[in-house]
Amino acid sequence: MATLQASYDPPFEQRYSSLFSAMTEARRCFKSCENKVVEQCELPLIDLCCLQHGTEQEISACVAEISKASSDWGFFQVVNHGINNELLQAVRKEQKRLFHVPFEKKAASKVLNESYRWGNPTATSLDQLSWSEAFHVPLSKLVEDEACSEDEFRSLSLPWLNEITQLLPQSVTPARKPKPSHGDPSAQNGHFDSTDNFVISTIKFADDREVMQKVAGAMSDLARILAGVLAENLGYPGNCFTENCSKSTCFLRLNRYPPCPFLPGTFGLMPHTDSDFLTILHQDHVGGLQLMKDSKWVAVKPNPSALIVNIGDLFQAWSNDVYKSVEHKVMTNRMVERYSIAYFLCPSYESTIGSCKEPSHYKKFTFKEFRNQVQEDVKRTGYKVGLSRFLL
Repeated sequence: MATLQASYDPPFEQRYSSLFSAMTEARRCFKSCENKVVEQCELPLIDLCCLQHGTEQEISACVAEISKASSDWGFFQVVNHGINNELLQAVRKEQKRLFHVPFEKKAASKVLNESYRWGNPTATSLDQLSWSEAFHVPLSKLVEDEACSEDEFRSLSLPWLNEITQLLPQSVTPARKPKPSHGDPSAQNGHFDSTDNFVISTIKFADDREVMQKVAGAMSDLARILAGVLAENLGYPGNCFTENCSKSTCFLRLNRYPPCPFLPGTFGLMPHTDSDFLTILHQDHVGGLQLMKDSKWVAVKPNPSALIVNIGDLFQAWSNDVYKSVEHKVMTNRMVERYSIAYFLCPSYESTIGSCKEPSHYKKFTFKEFRNQVQEDVKRTGYKVGLSRFLL
């Protein structure tokens, strides 16, 4: 199939064609029929306003809603969560600009501590291919030490800023923005609308990092509040495990899912569970997120005005299966790109995860042991096995 691929898209089509050619005819027929129409659902919608301003009875009712959704669905939506919509839109704007840098420059640069990734380099079949790209950003790369002076902050920021400067053509520097020539097709309304102009604005964005810092801090606060509610619901202090989740262990992931011209069943993100305590997700209006409910896939109706929260593997193990880490995936769209921003609440690698109830369903493990096991399984089989590896 001949398609027009944008210069900023990763080379998905070449990778897809290679994997498709390696498939048997029977498998191709099965794959083409595999994408069944799935039922669309609305996740439980919870108003968090009551947690801060409600009566004791309203607070109890809200806690019960959160706990029930975490047990029954493993997913829920929240509104009145305290994160300003203008802030989320500002991050989305920067996210789009960053992803629209030409692919070769994204792949070659060290922007955001070499956090750029795309597809699945170890994929040996279409079932293992993820038609998406992402910047996987540790919070430690966004949040400076509040105690440092302005000069110290600039010295800390400068190497990171210089890495982003590598995206610029040699003729373009932050100090010397080119003036558009009269006949230059990229000159519009007296300024450049090209990648060069974008990267200059990105450098300013990288220099102060204010937008990213704010959204990371806001999502971190929300994740800790919700994790605390769920812990207290089981009779434990709200900070019983989040005290081990710091800016050096948690991270943001900026996701982009380009349009996919091939089979409707192509994964934007292959089926998986999250290897963390809690995930906060802000998605756009496009849709594509699906989750496993009652042993079948259901499509989540997009609601850009709400945030999605889902339970991770570590919370399921800690709660001894009271809260559920549910398998989910993202399906591609043939016509439009999709964006999302995810925050992952993770502990330090040395943190021990043990169940809060006896008899425990799981043996104790450190986060490092869990991650290593996941990586080993993916390398060996192409798929994540997850918590079942640690069952007693």
